[in-house]
Amino acid sequence: MQYAILCYNQEDVVGAWTKEEDDAVMARLMVVQTNLAKQGKLGPTARLLPTTSATTLRKTAGEPMVIDGPFAETKEQFLGFYVVNCDTLEEVIQIAKDLAIANPGVGSYEIRPVGVFFPHGAPQEAIDA
Repeated sequence: MQYAILCYNQEDVVGAWTKEEDDAVMARLMVVQTNLAKQGKLGPTARLLPTTSATTLRKTAGEPMVIDGPFAETKEQFLGFYVVNCDTLEEVIQIAKDLAIANPGVGSYEIRPVGVFFPHGAPQEAIDA
């Protein structure tokens, strides 16, 4: 089963890290990622740019509205994600704990099963897998 691990943190705190602090966090996260890749469990990952670079299309009752910035005003922002292949929820929870240990400060990791669908049929590589 594929799971998405959505990473939330306080963007102002993370954005205030020095290059050295950021590099140290990324190095600790890379240890976790390398271990997952060796096990064949790591899928796509992404680190999102700050919410100040976001654009949101907000669906309303009328015409959709395009606005600058993130959709929700929250204390923690969605900063990135991992997709992992795990046999059990307990396994993905342990991975999220490892990521939390590697990343200092407060924040949260939301875990969701991923339902994969191909709107135009499965690509050949998915069929061959």
